[in-house]
Amino acid sequence: MDWIKEQCKDLQEELIKLRREFHAYPELGFDEHRTSGKIEKYLQNLGLETKRVAETGVVSKIHGKKDSPVLMLRADIDALPIQEENTVSYASKNPGVMHACGHDAHMAMLLGTAKILARNKERINGTIKLVFQPDEENAGALPMIKEGVLENPKVDAAVGVHIWTPLSSGVVGISAGGVMSGLDIFKIRVKGYGGHSGYPETAVDPVIAASDIVVTSQRIQTREISTMKPMTMVFGQIHGGTKANIIPDEVVLEGSIRTLYDDSDDPPIKRLESLAKNVAKTHGCQCEVSWVRENIPLINDEQMAEHMKSVAMEVVGVSNVIPYSSMASEDFSEFTARVPGVFLFLGTGNEEKETHYPHHNPRFNIDESVLPLGVELFVRGSLKYLDS
Repeated sequence: MDWIKEQCKDLQEELIKLRREFHAYPELGFDEHRTSGKIEKYLQNLGLETKRVAETGVVSKIHGKKDSPVLMLRADIDALPIQEENTVSYASKNPGVMHACGHDAHMAMLLGTAKILARNKERINGTIKLVFQPDEENAGALPMIKEGVLENPKVDAAVGVHIWTPLSSGVVGISAGGVMSGLDIFKIRVKGYGGHSGYPETAVDPVIAASDIVVTSQRIQTREISTMKPMTMVFGQIHGGTKANIIPDEVVLEGSIRTLYDDSDDPPIKRLESLAKNVAKTHGCQCEVSWVRENIPLINDEQMAEHMKSVAMEVVGVSNVIPYSSMASEDFSEFTARVPGVFLFLGTGNEEKETHYPHHNPRFNIDESVLPLGVELFVRGSLKYLDS
């Protein structure tokens, strides 16, 4: 067994302890004060300096034999507003808050990585920047970037690893190109003229107009966007009316658009805006469209993806490395939009251990035996990148 695999395996009990500690005391975005303190103390005990960024974010550096290149390793630290239903001993002690996405595991893995790299500085041909990011579930990467997390020293590349229950334990999913979707949340307000259902000709019915928008907008996905460009458009809410015999003044539609490609030149949301306004006008209605871009697509750099693919094959074996992408969203995309980066998925799904529940589910849990694999991906990937 080589030294990296041996040291990662030796950390297993500590990794489990760390992960369970974080799991028992989850905190929501930008409220991760206890969590950040735990991270700082652990890193400082390794002899590393720490710095707060974006309120509750923590950044630290491990200096090797040279100052550059600089590789950033990132873990997210926030939890979700979910009431946990697991009965494990380390279940959430904070009512209504739960680590239901694996961020507790991400913190444990990156702290384990810091421990191994800090005691093997002579093997590091560059600098490792450790980034513990708050508020991933909303948009915590941008505040960190605005406060200079990619500078001083300037980051040359970035790696992120996400625990993933849809993949079997020990399987690593990695691809170049789009691997997680961009996300737009939209609201369409269709305004008509209310009236009596007994003589609808005296009203301008926004219900029919809104219904037509829902149906007609499907042509964007099926007729205007190439089938080679993955995209989803979902209307999740329709609100309008107060009584069965009243034609309302307005109807409000809300939904989301996800794209697994760089849509900056031709965003589907702009097509939806144009279509909705024209359809509403056909029905004699007015239409207002607003939206919020929550995430941009996460695009893996081709060279970084190939690098970590070769590393993953060393860690879990060739047969356990597969191409993979997801229509979920992740704000690690803000880092990969600025520096060459790669985001990979570490499978933790195991029905026998009841770790097959989907992310954001109140029964979500992980197969803790994969934690050393996450550390090994970080450590081996870092050293090989800096050597090259």
